[in-house]
Amino acid sequence: MRRFRIHRIGIVALCLLLLHGMAPAAHAQDASPATTSPCAPPSTVMDLRVWLETLHCEIGAAWTAAVHADRQAPSLEQLIGQKLVVRMSGRQPSASLLRRIRHGRIGGVVLLTSNIRTRTGLVELTRRLQRAAADGGQPPLLIAVDQEGGSVKRVTWAPPTLTVPQMGRIGSTSIARLQGARTGAALRALGINVNLAPVADVPRSRASFMVQQGRTFSFDAARTARLADAFATGLASSGVMATMKHFPGIGLAIRNTDHYVETIEAPRSVLAPDLLPYRRAIDHDIPLIMLSNVTYSAFDDGNAAGWSHAIAVTLLRDDLDFAGVTITDSLDGTAHARGLRVSDLAIRAAVAGTDLILTTGSEKTTRRLYETLLAKAREGALPLDRLRDSYRRIVALKDRL
Repeated sequence: MRRFRIHRIGIVALCLLLLHGMAPAAHAQDASPATTSPCAPPSTVMDLRVWLETLHCEIGAAWTAAVHADRQAPSLEQLIGQKLVVRMSGRQPSASLLRRIRHGRIGGVVLLTSNIRTRTGLVELTRRLQRAAADGGQPPLLIAVDQEGGSVKRVTWAPPTLTVPQMGRIGSTSIARLQGARTGAALRALGINVNLAPVADVPRSRASFMVQQGRTFSFDAARTARLADAFATGLASSGVMATMKHFPGIGLAIRNTDHYVETIEAPRSVLAPDLLPYRRAIDHDIPLIMLSNVTYSAFDDGNAAGWSHAIAVTLLRDDLDFAGVTITDSLDGTAHARGLRVSDLAIRAAVAGTDLILTTGSEKTTRRLYETLLAKAREGALPLDRLRDSYRRIVALKDRL
C-alpha cells in the first residue's frame, strides 16, 4: 500500500509537469545528466528521472517517519496512566500494584512513613517498583517522598539534619544547598528520585498553619526564595528532582489545607511576594511545581490552584514561563472536606491542564480513579491536546532521571 501511494504521487507529479508544459525536449539524449533539486523544474528526461527518484526517496522517508510516529503515539491508557502518582499499601508492593505499573497505569508512587521501615527494605522496595516498570516497557517510575526536614521527614534516618526554620534562621544559601545535596544523595541511594520539597510558602503571621507546623523558611519572601532555591539546587546536584510547593503560596492560609477548604481573598498586590520564590526557581529550571488546594479569588474564585487553568497554565506557564511538570497536592483530604469524590477533582485537574495527579487513597480507590479518568478520556470529556501536552512533559521529565 505504501509503495502504491508513493508511485501514485510520482505519477501525479509527472502529469502536473506535462500539463505545465515542462515536457522533456525531443533530443534529450544529447543532454548531459545533472543533479537537480526536487523543487527545481526538470528540463530533460534525465533530469526528470532524477527528480522523480529523489521525490520518491523523500516521500518514502517521510512516510516511514509518519508511520513510526503513529506507532509511537501514546494510547489513551498511557496518557492517563502516566498522570497518576499513587500511594501503595504496606511495605511490600502488592501483585495488583506491580501489574498496574507493568501495564503503564501508574506514573509514580509516593511513599509514606507506613511504607518505610529499614534502609535495606526500602532499597528492595524501590527496585521492585522500577523493575515492574522496566519489565512492562514503561518509562521509569517517579518514586517520591516528602523529605522537607523537621516535622515532615518520611525517611527518618536521612537528611536534612536541619529543620526548615533552622535553615531559615541561619540564612545561608551554602548551608541550604549542602542540606539539599546530602538529602538528595541519601534519597538517590534508596532509589527515590523525587523529593516533594522544598516548601516555598511565605507566611505573614504566626497564625499560619505552616508556621505552626514548623515548615517555613522565613516571613521574608526574598530570604525564602534564596533558601528554597538553594535547597532545590542541592537536590538536583545529587540527582534527585525537587518539587517546589505550594503554588502560588499558602502562607496566608490559617487552617490545614489537607483537611479544610481555604480561600485566600487577598488581591494580587498582596500575593505578589508569594511568587518570588517561584520566579527564582523557574529561572534555575526547577523541574516540578506542586499546586495548592487553596482557592485564590484574585486569580480564580471558582477553583483551587490544583484544578484551575487560570493558575496552572495562565499564571504559572504563560506569565511565569514555567516549562516543567505540575502536580496537584494530594486530592483525598480536600475532596472529603468539599464533599466530593477524588475523581471529581482529578477530572477538573486534567481538564485544567495539570500534569500529575497525586492521590493518597487506597489502592482500590486509585485503581477506580484510573478507570474513571480513562472512561472520561474515551468520551472526549478530557481535552486530548492537554493530555498529550502533559504526557510529553512527564516523559521528558523521566528522561532526565
